[in-house]
Amino acid sequence: MIGLIIVPISAMVWSFISIDRNGLAAVRSNLGRGFRSAEEGAPTAESRGPAGLGVRLTPTGYAGWLDKLLAKTGRPAGMPLERLLIAKPILALAGAFFSILLAAKSPTGVLLLITILLPVLAYFVPDILIHGRGAERQKAIAMELPNTLDQMLISVEAGLGFESAMARVAQNGKGPLAAELVRTLQDMQVGRSRKDAYLALAQRSDARDLRNFVRSVVQADSYGIALAGVLRTQAQQMRVKRRQRAEEKAMKLPIVVLFPLMFCILPALFIVIMGPAVINIMNNLMGAM
Repeated sequence: MIGLIIVPISAMVWSFISIDRNGLAAVRSNLGRGFRSAEEGAPTAESRGPAGLGVRLTPTGYAGWLDKLLAKTGRPAGMPLERLLIAKPILALAGAFFSILLAAKSPTGVLLLITILLPVLAYFVPDILIHGRGAERQKAIAMELPNTLDQMLISVEAGLGFESAMARVAQNGKGPLAAELVRTLQDMQVGRSRKDAYLALAQRSDARDLRNFVRSVVQADSYGIALAGVLRTQAQQMRVKRRQRAEEKAMKLPIVVLFPLMFCILPALFIVIMGPAVINIMNNLMGAM
């Protein structure tokens, strides 16, 4: 019950904190400075103000893990790493204040336990939200990849270069994969090598198919292999894997439906079918007695 109260409250507080009124200016500033290198993924101690305090209070390894989670979510402009690091202690303090108010009314053992666990839960609510959003984004990338490769293959066979085909697909696309391709092209435009830009694309995603595709493109580019053949092979493999995943989900469906069918649908069905007969039998027995 307490979790049902604190989780929505923490989500509302976090969403209020994450409002970014200067998002467009920050994006333009970042584009003017160039791309962020891989070494800049961990926060630095040079930040000032509340953001710098949050960076200093957070362990470096944990902050790096949060930075990877943000990379998987596409690094939303409304929640940079520094703001996330200062929002988490605020949520924990809010949870502690709420739990102390509860414990002050009737200090029982259960409420004392809640007093300890509630700030911890509030502290990790942003992690749960970011992880869920990142997982959904990675699934969307995996679903979009076969169609994206087909479009790139058509463009390459029509005479465009690989980067031009990627730009065309990114321009026409609207999903998270198109956004990742745009970021990869921006990395190359500001001076990053193609290999590093492709590897950074693979590091920002958990989609295994995308990582395999990036490795194939990097190897083909290193050995001078025609990318049209690589795209054709990868597109065929992606379509086969997508069909296999659909078949796997279809085979798991009866097992998933079994428990709701046994505990929710069948009891109600038995009551509707057998209920009148049982009532009639009981009435007859009582009448005979």
